[in-house]
Amino acid sequence: MKGIILAGGKGTRLYPMTKVVSKQLLPLYDKPMIYYPLSILLLAGIHEVLVISTPDDTPLYEQLLGDGTRIGISISYKVQDTPRGLADAFILGADFIGDDSVCLILGDNIFYGHSMTTVLRHSMRDLDGATVFGYPVKKPKAFGVVEFDENYNVLSIEEKPEKPKSNFAVPGLYFYDNRVVGIAKNVKPSERGEIEITSINNAYLEMGKLKVSLLGRGTAWLDTGTPQGMLKAAEYVEAIQSRQGYYVSCIEEIAWRRGFISAEQLLTLGKELETTDYGKYIISLAEEALSK
Repeated sequence: MKGIILAGGKGTRLYPMTKVVSKQLLPLYDKPMIYYPLSILLLAGIHEVLVISTPDDTPLYEQLLGDGTRIGISISYKVQDTPRGLADAFILGADFIGDDSVCLILGDNIFYGHSMTTVLRHSMRDLDGATVFGYPVKKPKAFGVVEFDENYNVLSIEEKPEKPKSNFAVPGLYFYDNRVVGIAKNVKPSERGEIEITSINNAYLEMGKLKVSLLGRGTAWLDTGTPQGMLKAAEYVEAIQSRQGYYVSCIEEIAWRRGFISAEQLLTLGKELETTDYGKYIISLAEEALSK
C-alpha cells in the first residue's frame, strides 16, 4: 500500500501565520505539523509516501523531509498548482499509486491513541473497496457524518446535516483500493470547481464497497484549523509527553520500531538533534536498545 499526505491549501483561517508558509510546516508543540500525519502512515507500515503541496511550499517539504532514506522509507513529491479538491490527490498521484491500494491522510489531521496501529492494520487487511473512519463528536452538525449498519457498511455520508443520522464524524483519513484512480479521473467537479472526496466515497457507496472503521475512546482526533485548535492540540501533545515520557509522533522512533532503521541509525539521528529534548529522547531509546 502507498501513502499520500495532502499538504496543500492556503490555510486562510490561520492568517497571518500562514501567509508565507504552509500550515503543515508550522510547529505543533515541538515538531512540524506534517510529522503527525506522516507518523500515522509509518504506524500503518507504509514506507512509500507522496507529499502533495503548493509550488512555493513543496521545496520546503523536500528540505525538511528529504527523500525519506534517513528513516528508511521513500518520500516523493508532487506539486498541486491550484487547489482542486481532495480527490485531485489520486489524479496527481496516479503514477505513484500504480497498481497498489492507497491511504490518503490530510496534512493537518492529528490522530493519537494506543489502538491506532491495530485500527490501521485492520483497515488495510484484505481491502476490497474503501474504508473511512468514524469518530464520535458531541456536535455532529459541524462535520461530515457517517451512517452505518451493524456490519459497519456505510449507508450514507452527509456533510454538516441539520439532522445527523449518527454522532460519528468523518476525519481526514481514508483507505482505498486501486479503483480509486479511475473513479477520481471520472469525477465531475462540484459547483465550487473542486473534485470532492465525497464523490469518491459516494462512488464506492453505490458499489456497496464502502465501510467505516470506528475510532472510539482512547483515541484523539485533534482539530488544527484555527489558532485555538492548534493551541489545544499542542497542549495535548505536551501533556502526554510530559506526564508519560513517551513522545507523540516521533517519526524516528516509529521508523525504528517498525524495523525501517536500526538502533545504530536511530542513534545517529538523535545525535543530530542532541541539543533538544526531542533529540535526547531519541538517543535514550537507541542507547537502551544497544545496551541489551
